Amino acid sequence: MNELFNAIPWSVIAPILILQCILMIIALVSCIREEKTNGPKWVWILIILFINLIGPVLYFVVGRRND
Repeated sequence: MNELFNAIPWSVIAPILILQCILMIIALVSCIREEKTNGPKWVWILIILFINLIGPVLYFVVGRRND
């Protein structure tokens, strides 16, 4: 098992994981601060949390209202 972790190119994966976490936090904060969203707010929070990379992007493209 230790050999498996040593074989992972962390210099490539670490920045992607950090960007994913930052995007998720920004999407969650934006969703919580918005008064109205396209659909129930609690559903968007679940989508952002559980559909890792695509969830926050979906929220910014579809979930936000541009009123």
